[in-house]
Amino acid sequence: MIFRQLFEPQSSAYTYLVACEQTREAALIDPVLETVDRDLALLNDLGLTLKYTIETHIHADHVTGADRLRDKTGSKAALPEKSGARQVDVAVREAEPLHVGRLVLEPLYTPGHTDDHHCYMLTHPGAERVFTGDALMIDGCGRTDFQNGDAATLYRSVHEKLFALPDDTLVFPGHDYQGRRVSSIGQEKVRNPRLGGGKTVDEFVAIMAALNLPRPKMIDVAVPANRECGEIQTA
Repeated sequence: MIFRQLFEPQSSAYTYLVACEQTREAALIDPVLETVDRDLALLNDLGLTLKYTIETHIHADHVTGADRLRDKTGSKAALPEKSGARQVDVAVREAEPLHVGRLVLEPLYTPGHTDDHHCYMLTHPGAERVFTGDALMIDGCGRTDFQNGDAATLYRSVHEKLFALPDDTLVFPGHDYQGRRVSSIGQEKVRNPRLGGGKTVDEFVAIMAALNLPRPKMIDVAVPANRECGEIQTA
């Protein structure tokens, strides 16, 4: 397997490249519009063919690079079916895996941050990993106060879907604001200050209600654009 963790500093967003060494097929999870040229250069350098761009959810803090990458490479844009997004090539549903060469990405429906959110489990010998988007971050989680988010729903998603995974499963989040790159399910179960350490659903709901976060600066641009796969090319 070929794997790269890529970072976009304006939104502190991670993009993940996963590729099959045998077939040279690749996928980009949560690509960002501003870093499309970087991603294209990396694909070219590694001799890879982009099969999919895969979104965890409709983002409010950045515009996806899905449509521009599709225009440049012929890749397919995979978005959660529940997002209601248009111009989608592949509707993502739980229990319907995405195949990238010999690699298999298993979608896990994890609503709560948004109502369409999915994580992606990748099982590979010696290193099981889950791409958690904004559902579970390192020592944190995504907010639940817009896009039909709901704190109790997120709590159940994390505890029933993510914390049910093996403790040594690597956690690769959609964002980190302190330069951290990876965690594990076992670590987050024990020490995540919002969701771990035996926190109850009522405690979590109270924590999220008290955050009082500002409205995302990009939401009025990003959400409509991402419901169209980012940037629809016109003749």
